[in-house]
Amino acid sequence: MRPARRAGLLHVESAEITESGLAGDHARPGKRAVTLIQAEHLPVIAALSGHDALAPETLRRNIVVSGLNLTAARHRLLRVGTALLRFSVPCAPCSRMETALGEGGYNAMRGHGGWCCEVVEPGRLERGGTVTPV
Repeated sequence: MRPARRAGLLHVESAEITESGLAGDHARPGKRAVTLIQAEHLPVIAALSGHDALAPETLRRNIVVSGLNLTAARHRLLRVGTALLRFSVPCAPCSRMETALGEGGYNAMRGHGGWCCEVVEPGRLERGGTVTPV
């Protein structure tokens, strides 16, 4: 999570997910309250942007999931810990990716940027917790 606009991301072991996103995060309430990205896309983005590897926080998404094809699950609700989320729109890369990843960083993330979600039911998420389509 990021405590302020343009601040670096903080790793947390758990978080409350409220109607407006992660408690303590500088989030956008509504359809962009929580952002998710697949861990499997990190090496793809790294390769396309000319890096050996990328730390997840470089891409500025709230939650990294593994073993679940988010795009295939997009028409379903998603149980994240005890919270319930609804996919809204793809999480498009922003111009900051040119700075974070170097020239071509924006294009490297196209199609791999993850998803924005709105909160249907608040809840709690623990690091390593379950993420399940409903």
